[in-house]
Amino acid sequence: MLDFLTAHHLLGLVIGVSTFLIIGIFHPIVIKAHYHWGVGCWWVFLLLGIIGVIASIWVENVMWSSLLGVFSFSSFWTIKELFEQQERVRKGWFPKNPKRKYPF
Repeated sequence: MLDFLTAHHLLGLVIGVSTFLIIGIFHPIVIKAHYHWGVGCWWVFLLLGIIGVIASIWVENVMWSSLLGVFSFSSFWTIKELFEQQERVRKGWFPKNPKRKYPF
């Protein structure tokens, strides 16, 4: 498949669309993760990011290595977004989970 994508100059397009989808999927993940677990789950995304970096280095296929890199750094970015989501909840832009206590 990689040969087909490379031969038809589609590899960059597939990586670009996949990157767009990976980033897009992480937006609702941030919202749901913060709603259910707060910022305390940041270490899960750190672990996912580290695993993704290691896998990206280990995989030889350019397309999969690139997508694993995008996944890993999207996981790292999610850590920052969790803390920003907490601020958005504090401002009332997103609903609070009534089953959790908040530091504000």
